[in-house]
Amino acid sequence: MRPVRSIWLAGPEVWLPDFEIQASRQRALCLDSGFTGLTPDPIPRGAGEVGELEARELYAARMARLRQADAGVVNLTPWRGPSVETGAAFEAGVLAGLGRPIFGYLNVADESQAEYVDRVESGVGAQRDEAGVWRDGEGCVVENFGLPETVMLWAEVRRLFVIITPDLTHDLTGLELCLDALALYAE
Repeated sequence: MRPVRSIWLAGPEVWLPDFEIQASRQRALCLDSGFTGLTPDPIPRGAGEVGELEARELYAARMARLRQADAGVVNLTPWRGPSVETGAAFEAGVLAGLGRPIFGYLNVADESQAEYVDRVESGVGAQRDEAGVWRDGEGCVVENFGLPETVMLWAEVRRLFVIITPDLTHDLTGLELCLDALALYAE
């Protein structure tokens, strides 16, 4: 097993207006647990739009940093819909492909949002058909394994914590629990 020293921190935080503050809090928690927290560079927020060249440079830099990580902690909190932020899902997939252990957490406002199908139902509308299968407004099947996230993300994560909190974007209880679990894993 590869020693765990550095942890990639994936999630929607990069989009927050106070990203640098939140990333500093995350890295400090990692240091307190004996790890180096690797966070993405901020998204350029210039007055004008950034172009394809800047996007490719950002992608290359992020991929290089992902490859440096010994493990990952993914914030699976729903972002702009019922599912995880798409970049975080991609980064979890990259880490899985690299054979790195992944731990995750999901912040929800109340227990009724703890399962994926429930978030789809309340967020975009879903209902059971005559056979009891959950379907969205387009008639497509909604995954329903009774899990907090889709099976492909859930199954890869070594430990997934669901946190009930009023502060979905800033509560780091899940990160702290993941770091504790990672410390046990790394022994």
